[in-house]
Amino acid sequence: MTRVIGLMSGTSVDGIDAALVDISGQDLDIQVELVAKATYPYPTQLRERILSVCAGEAISMAELAFLDDAIAQAFAEAALNIQSIHESATLIGSHGQTVYHRPPSSVVEVDDTNLGYSLQLGRGALIAALTGITTVCNFRAADIAAGGQGAPLVPRIDAALLAHLDEARCIQNIGGIGNVTFIPARHGDWLSQIRGWDTGPGNSLLDLAVNQLSDSTKNYDENGEWASSGHICQPLVEKWLQHEYFQAPPPKSTGRELFGVDYVKQCFYEAQAYQLSPADFLATLTELTAASIVYNYRNFLAQMPQRVLLCGGGSRNLYLKQRLKALLEPIPVTTTDEVGINADFKEAIAFAVLAYWRQIGCPGNLPSVTGARYETLLGEVCKW
Repeated sequence: MTRVIGLMSGTSVDGIDAALVDISGQDLDIQVELVAKATYPYPTQLRERILSVCAGEAISMAELAFLDDAIAQAFAEAALNIQSIHESATLIGSHGQTVYHRPPSSVVEVDDTNLGYSLQLGRGALIAALTGITTVCNFRAADIAAGGQGAPLVPRIDAALLAHLDEARCIQNIGGIGNVTFIPARHGDWLSQIRGWDTGPGNSLLDLAVNQLSDSTKNYDENGEWASSGHICQPLVEKWLQHEYFQAPPPKSTGRELFGVDYVKQCFYEAQAYQLSPADFLATLTELTAASIVYNYRNFLAQMPQRVLLCGGGSRNLYLKQRLKALLEPIPVTTTDEVGINADFKEAIAFAVLAYWRQIGCPGNLPSVTGARYETLLGEVCKW
């Protein structure tokens, strides 16, 4: 058994999710026990700086270096805190903080290459030095070098922990960006039939809109209560669903570069013609998240799932969950909590598993998901 700390901060930049996990076994046949979990918010100034960089604000190399170190220090502090009352971990898997993601499809071909690029700050070498624990980081680079999207990376973990012998499932993460893993029933050549991709916006547009509509007094719509008091503008939803990202087949991945500040501004502009109230606008944005998830399923899956399991912060948005249930009926929509995997910390658990796999020499990506040419070890090992 290996005790591992998984560290994750997603596109919502809410804070650092830390999961202390005991892992044993090999490849897909692994056992995972969540020992402790906690979320550590970023200091306000650091969060604001990260968000401004994600929004495309120019930054000097000196500022980039400072930001890289500040994020690494915050991640290291989270790792030390999560294990402070437990037996020490021997390994850390740190996703870091994504500040830029460019899928390969948007790259101009040069010398017959068409590689993407993804940058996560919070360097593992500093985390290892500050914690005294070997740290695995920079998980996306190897898949991208193999021609993949570098995202999503959780489907192989979903296959290991959430596959069912008789039931085809979609595991739908709703963080700042939404991503899906489709897992067929676990028999025959099931592994090669797994699919996964980013479905589009999760909480990112909603959080940005709430922040603007509330004059920065709120960062999110708790339980979707504000949105639930409004009315959906269906013509706007249909217009927004024509976006080229939703129309593109997988493999595909995205981030705040596409569904961020500029996109929300465009949504506000287009909503003016319909004279929507703030609640109506939030209800319509919520419907876009739900409808885009369902649109992806109906257009790009070989078969619809028999069950949908939600995870991530958006799984706690009761109004969003209600809309997904309505659009997917009669398919049951629940959360990964109900099958034994904590919905709030599943992503942090996933990067603990990826670090474990890296240590024992098991590949972490699924080419059928990312579009990579081959399976490969993921992550750079920074020894203390």
